[in-house]
Amino acid sequence: MIETDNLGALYDPELHQQSRGDTTALIDLLDRDAPREYSHRQVEDAANAFARGLFASGLARGDAVAILSANRAEYLFAFLGIVRAGMVAVPVSHRFPASTIDFILDDCRAKHVVCDERSRLLLPGGLPVTVFDGTGPDGFAARLDPGPFEPAHPSPEAVAMVLYTSGSTGRPKGVPLTHGGHLWALRARARRGAPFTAQRLLVAAPLYHMNGLCTSLFTIAVGASMVLLPEFDARLYLQAIERYRCTWLTGVPPMFAMCLQQRDLLEQVDRSSVQTVRMGSAPISLKLWDAVKATFPGALVMNSYGTTEAGPVVCAPRPDRTLPPLSIGWPMEGVELRLVDAGGHDADEGVLWQRTPANMHGYLNLPEKTREVLTPEGWYVSGDVFRRDADGAYFFIGRTDDMFVCGGENIFPGEVESLLERHPGVQQACVVPVPDEIKGEKPFAFVVRAPGSMLDEAEVKRFALEHAPAYQHPRRVAFLDAMPLAGPNKVDRKALKAQATAIVAGQPA
Repeated sequence: MIETDNLGALYDPELHQQSRGDTTALIDLLDRDAPREYSHRQVEDAANAFARGLFASGLARGDAVAILSANRAEYLFAFLGIVRAGMVAVPVSHRFPASTIDFILDDCRAKHVVCDERSRLLLPGGLPVTVFDGTGPDGFAARLDPGPFEPAHPSPEAVAMVLYTSGSTGRPKGVPLTHGGHLWALRARARRGAPFTAQRLLVAAPLYHMNGLCTSLFTIAVGASMVLLPEFDARLYLQAIERYRCTWLTGVPPMFAMCLQQRDLLEQVDRSSVQTVRMGSAPISLKLWDAVKATFPGALVMNSYGTTEAGPVVCAPRPDRTLPPLSIGWPMEGVELRLVDAGGHDADEGVLWQRTPANMHGYLNLPEKTREVLTPEGWYVSGDVFRRDADGAYFFIGRTDDMFVCGGENIFPGEVESLLERHPGVQQACVVPVPDEIKGEKPFAFVVRAPGSMLDEAEVKRFALEHAPAYQHPRRVAFLDAMPLAGPNKVDRKALKAQATAIVAGQPA
């Protein structure tokens, strides 16, 4: 299974021997009224054609080719074609401002950009482009050169792609990722629960993010099928489950929280096809976990954890044990994990250190930043705080970046959010720090009320004080209709922190 040495050449002739590749690989909902469907053979042919076209345009192996677009079928064709040609794919968030995109293209030394029409307006001048919607010589259709193509045979350490972190604390950091590392990740996932040919995955996470991209590559590699949304829309997401009989849902917790708010649609949509729900990339509350299990009663609900720097998965459920709610499970084969406390000692609670075959070797052009997170022994220091129970299962607590100190006490926002979401009147909560002259910083909570709830600020504070240490209770509460989302569909904490700071200062939010 997955015998290739090239991350872009995932079509397995033996897997498709009976069907000859005619089974559905991808249903593209770029135009929801006119879905486009592609077989595994058509995906393979399009990737080959694009790889040939890249060479015909003068590019060479090792060149960096950026992709800048909303989700669509051509995005995957381009990615697979770039990587199988032995070039380096650089997916870039189309939500970044032009100045950040300019920085990234210079940082990775991009020789070419593949983009949609909207994103073309964000590009600096001088770079050759291929435009998905273009009709001229620089259009995607014109770039395709149909015919057979022999994929490059890179070493396991050769870079296949560079993914850029979100840049919430400054400029995004480029993370070079190897063929060998991410083929290991695909094989590790493919060994669990195979065969997958009858599975249909629903993908709405952006393809420039590890979650959406690696899920899509997994789908191609194991011969499954996927429904691809251009971006997340809660109602379209739910409708797609019924219309396309999706069996596997994957996304970040805020996406599922927004789906659960669509009460009218949930009552109408047939959800019986769903067998697996995999959430990850952000904290999950027990309330959301239980609500997802109730909404998809026939499904295995999982909490997944991964990082750009160390791979998309490090833990998973085990067939011989019951997965505790909220746990990410137990380390997968080939994965080494440590929990290191503030004193630098191994402990059952602390910062997660990871050593996996998918570990990066360092940030692009950032040796000092690399030394901050990679030890000489090859451990990646994640900055994520976890707890390990007596049975060896791991539980996410929060990020050291998000933690703040209130009157000498460490507060992890995720813990307070989970507490608040236990209240029946709270649909979703987000806690951010705001400045305080006496405490240093104090918690400020944003709350989305549950449908029909008349919850007020006093009740939120009372509930927190009754069920948690006093220092954790939010000193101010603001109510929202929905949480704002950042690029990869996570709650935009940066925007909410700015809004909370303005409210406390008496300024317009």
